Amino acid sequence: MSKSPPRLMLKPAQLRLIQQIAEHGQLQLAAETVGMTQPAASRMLAEAEAQVGASLFLRLPKGMEPTEIGRAVLRRANTILREMFSMSADISALRSGAGGAVRVGAVTGPAISYLVGAIREVKQAAPEADITVDVMPSRELLTCLAAGETDFVLARILPEFDSRDFNILPMRDEKVCFLVRAGHPLSTAAQVTIADLAAHEWILQQRGAPIREAVLTAFADAGLAEPGNVVSSPSLLLTIAYLAQSDAVTAVSEEMAGLLVRPPVSAGFVILPVATDIRVSPYYLLDLKRRALSPLAMRLRDRLVALSGMRGGPRAARALAAGPETR
Repeated sequence: MSKSPPRLMLKPAQLRLIQQIAEHGQLQLAAETVGMTQPAASRMLAEAEAQVGASLFLRLPKGMEPTEIGRAVLRRANTILREMFSMSADISALRSGAGGAVRVGAVTGPAISYLVGAIREVKQAAPEADITVDVMPSRELLTCLAAGETDFVLARILPEFDSRDFNILPMRDEKVCFLVRAGHPLSTAAQVTIADLAAHEWILQQRGAPIREAVLTAFADAGLAEPGNVVSSPSLLLTIAYLAQSDAVTAVSEEMAGLLVRPPVSAGFVILPVATDIRVSPYYLLDLKRRALSPLAMRLRDRLVALSGMRGGPRAARALAAGPETR
């Protein structure tokens, strides 16, 4: 049975000195580089050679050159010191919020309006930051947050979740806009009423989604039956494709409508000038009380709050009642 090689416990300071002796070829210069006196450096080198059990350098008239064993130690020393420097840089980046990973979630409106801008600002200052974004309905977002899978979310509070588990910052409500393709029979109208929309085909989010429920409430308030010709889909991509190829009407957040209509996207859609002001209940910025945010997560959260124009302040939890919503 082969014997295990002896364990070497060379210290980083010893490795650094060995590295500098090999680089400069002179003990005096190496000592100055690492901030030591020559006698102290000589003692440290002697201790390292005693631990290794062999000379690490040849003492020659022209200077010091690594022995074969010295070259082997030097290769490892370079790797170890490089990794230690990298580790130090990683720790510094994590502490300052310039590195690390953060996972956040949002419903569609705030994801488009504030979150994109906040991410861009953070990435410009910290390009190595690993940022993941999930865009999902509120129920899925809160489930992920409660499980500790995300750092914070922009979502609506649902009654099946205990609001006391979260730090909660009120954000904004969402305005609903009606979107059609350019060339739609209503696309050039100076003003459109809810009644004007009743007879048209629709593509909407699934039943229970806040925007769809807000539209149905607007129809009810106008004394109208809900639209009968409806395609339901939670997919934004399908909605856009269907809208572009039909005379259907859809309802989206103001942020989404603006993204699709204005440059640089300019996807060939028109926002209908509907006089009725339809809004969806507010969403909130939430994170778990039991889990402290990392410096990177705090940095992204603070930029998000600043761009939204809301006051971040102390993240006091609020017990808020909310109706059942799914997005």
